[in-house]
Amino acid sequence: MFQSFDSPSSPALGAARLADLRGALAREGLAGFIVPRADAHQGEYVAARDERLQWLTGFTGSAGFAVVLPDVAGVFIDGRYRVQVKAQVDLGQFTPVPWPEVRPGDWIKAHLTGGEVGFDPWLHSADEIAKLRTVLEPAGIGLRAVRNMVDAVWPDQPPPPCGAAFVHPDALAGATSAEKRARLAEVLRAAGQRAAVITLPDSLCWLLNIRGADVPKNPVLQGFAVLHDDGRVTLFTDPAKLGDPVRAHLGPEVTCRPPSAFVPALHTLPGPVRVDRLTAPMAVSDELTEAGVELVWGDDPCRLPKACKTEAEIAGMREAHLRDGAAMVEFLAWLDRQPAGSLTEIDVVTALEGFRRATNALHDISFDTICGAGPNGAIIHYRVTRDSNRRVQDNELLLIDSGAQYRDGTTDITRTVAIGDPGEEARLCYTRVLQGMIAISRARFPKGLAGRDLDPLARFALWVAGQDFDHGTGHGVGAFLSVHEGPQRLSRLSDVALEPGMILSNEPGYYREGAFGIRLENLIVVQVAPHLGDGRVQYAFETLTFVPLDRCLIHRDMLAPGERDWLNAYHAEVRAKIGPRLSDAARRWLDAATAPV
Repeated sequence: MFQSFDSPSSPALGAARLADLRGALAREGLAGFIVPRADAHQGEYVAARDERLQWLTGFTGSAGFAVVLPDVAGVFIDGRYRVQVKAQVDLGQFTPVPWPEVRPGDWIKAHLTGGEVGFDPWLHSADEIAKLRTVLEPAGIGLRAVRNMVDAVWPDQPPPPCGAAFVHPDALAGATSAEKRARLAEVLRAAGQRAAVITLPDSLCWLLNIRGADVPKNPVLQGFAVLHDDGRVTLFTDPAKLGDPVRAHLGPEVTCRPPSAFVPALHTLPGPVRVDRLTAPMAVSDELTEAGVELVWGDDPCRLPKACKTEAEIAGMREAHLRDGAAMVEFLAWLDRQPAGSLTEIDVVTALEGFRRATNALHDISFDTICGAGPNGAIIHYRVTRDSNRRVQDNELLLIDSGAQYRDGTTDITRTVAIGDPGEEARLCYTRVLQGMIAISRARFPKGLAGRDLDPLARFALWVAGQDFDHGTGHGVGAFLSVHEGPQRLSRLSDVALEPGMILSNEPGYYREGAFGIRLENLIVVQVAPHLGDGRVQYAFETLTFVPLDRCLIHRDMLAPGERDWLNAYHAEVRAKIGPRLSDAARRWLDAATAPV
C-alpha cells in the first residue's frame, strides 16, 4: 500500500513538547516563535523531517502554522481544517485561530506587549516577514531570525530525504531541458538580469526534465538551483540522489554541487539576481544582500511556463485520466455491489488503490485518499487512520477524493456517492454542488480573466440557498508533478490570469459538520474557445476527468435545460471513452450509471 493508516501524531504529546519549546525560547530570550507548515522550499507537502507543525501540535493538515507565545499557542487554520483541528490538537494547550480572517500580526499584538518573536528565515518568504513587521514593529514587538527552535527540542527528528532522481522523458515533457533553459535565459537577458535563484522543487524538476522521490506522493527532487543568463544551471542537491543516467541526461551545462555550497555560491553571483519574493526563503535574499549582490524581485521564471502545459503534456494527462477513469469506474462498480455496512473507510481506500495498481502503470498515489463516510465527509481533508476508521453505513453519503501519479500525468478526482438513501436534504445539496461544477465546466470567458472572476460561478446555486463552502473552487495541477501547483487557481484570492494549457481542478462542495460532506471534482484544462460574436479571444475549459456522477443524488427538476444537456453529454462521453477499457461487469454498470437524466 502507498497509503498507511497509522496515526502520525497524538494530542497527548502536545503539552510536553510545547513546554520544551517554551523552555528553549526562554533560554534564547525570545517571547515567541512561529512554526510554519512549509519547508525551505515553501512546499505544501513536506518530507518527514519538516513536519514540525505536526510534531508540535498534532495537526496534520497541509496548510497552517502555529505561533507559540508564553501564555498561549495559536494554531492558524483556514476553512478546510476547522473541524479537523479540533480533533487533532490538545485544546487545553493549543487555540485554533480562524485564518485568514484573523491575521497573525493582529493576533500576536493582542497577546503580547513587547519582546521579540523568533522565526527561521529558511522557512518564511521575505514577503511574509515584511508584512508581519509592518504590523508588529509599531506595537514594539520585534521579529528575530534565529535557528529553528523546534529542531532544537525534537530529539528524534528524521534525517533529510535522499530519494533517487530519475529522468522525465523529453517526449512526455514536450520540450528538452536545453530548450527550456535557453528560453528562460533569454527572458533574463531581456530583463537585464544575470541569474535567477530557483527554490521550488517542482520548478527545478520541470526545468531539468527530471523527477525525484524526496516528498511523499509528489515526484520531486528537493534542492536549489541557479539559472544563469547563458542557459547554464547550477543544481544544489545531495549528490547521492543523482545516478549516472541522470547526470548524463543533465549534461555539461548543468553543474551539480552539494547543498552546503549553495550559500557560498550566492555570495559570488554577478548581479542583478532575480529572486521570487513570494516563494523563496527569506534567507536567500538576506544572503545576497549581505554579500553586496544586487537583488531584483521577480517571479520564479519557471512557474508560468510550467503551468501552461505543452501539447505533449496535455496528451499525457488525457491518457492518464482515461486510464485512471477506468480504474475509478471498476472501483465504483465494485463498491455498488457491496452490502451496506460491510465496508469500513479503510476497506474502501485499500480497494481503490488496488484498482489503480491493476493498471500496471501506477507510480504512486498523488495524495492520501480522503474517504469520509457520513459525518467524516464534512472534514474537508479527512485522512482515515486505524483510530478514526468508520464503517460505511446504510442511508448516508460517502465522499472519496483521490488521485494517482502516472509517468504521463497526475490525476485528482472526487466523487460523492449514496449508500442506500441518504435523504432529501442530501440530494438537494448534492444537486446544488453539481450545478456549480457544471457552471465552471460550461464557462466561456474573455482572455485576461483570473480565477477570482470565475469562482462565483461555482457558488451561485449554493448562495441562493444560503450555503457556501470554505475552500477555493480549484487548484492548479502539475503534469507528473505536484497535485497542487501554482500560480493558477480558481479562487476568490487568485489574480493570476488564466492561460491556455493551464490545468485546474473544478471542485465545489458543501459540508455540514456532524452530518455529511459533498464534493465533486473533475480536472479541466484551459483552451482557446471557437470564435463567436465579434471575434474577441475567449477561453473555455476542456474536461479531462471521465467518471460518472451519482444519478440517484440528482434532482432532475432543479437542473436547467442547459445543465441537463451538459450532464447527459458528459455521461455519453464517459461511456464512449471509458467503456472500451472496462471489464464486462463494469461496462454493464457504467451503461446504467450514465443513462440520460
